[in-house]
Amino acid sequence: MRVSDQNLRTDRLVFYAQDVEQLDAELDGFLEYSKAKSVFLIDREGHLVTRRGEAVSEHVDSLAALIAGSFAATRETAKLLGEEEFATLSHQGARCSMQLTSVGSRTLLVIVWDERTNLGLVRFYAQETSRRLAEVFEQIGARAGDGTGLDDGYSKEATAALDDLL
Repeated sequence: MRVSDQNLRTDRLVFYAQDVEQLDAELDGFLEYSKAKSVFLIDREGHLVTRRGEAVSEHVDSLAALIAGSFAATRETAKLLGEEEFATLSHQGARCSMQLTSVGSRTLLVIVWDERTNLGLVRFYAQETSRRLAEVFEQIGARAGDGTGLDDGYSKEATAALDDLL
């Protein structure tokens, strides 16, 4: 297998339906206990993985990209202050608030809440949920590295199949 193929496999997680169902179940549990308005997972590049709860914006893809950018900027600020990163960020607004929590090295847990709950409850339940989500992502990552995805000859076979079509 070429190095670039291996890097592609380890840099990108592939989510199957059962993975998203497992992630959604964790997020649903979080919403039930925390009373937050909405929760979603995004990768650090700003792509939406999944979301649960009430819609917070009709521009979820733009929101995810902006949140990832904000987290990246804050990570660089942390490095200037001698920290690896700030793993949790909170933003308080007049009507709603938001918390961003790093989950593993690839994803962010984004929580939006209003007057139905408070920062203390959100943080309390976010810690356990983040830990559980990290375990799920480890399982997904381990599966991706065990060869159950594309096999080593995939590139050659795909090229041969395309050549046969021509």
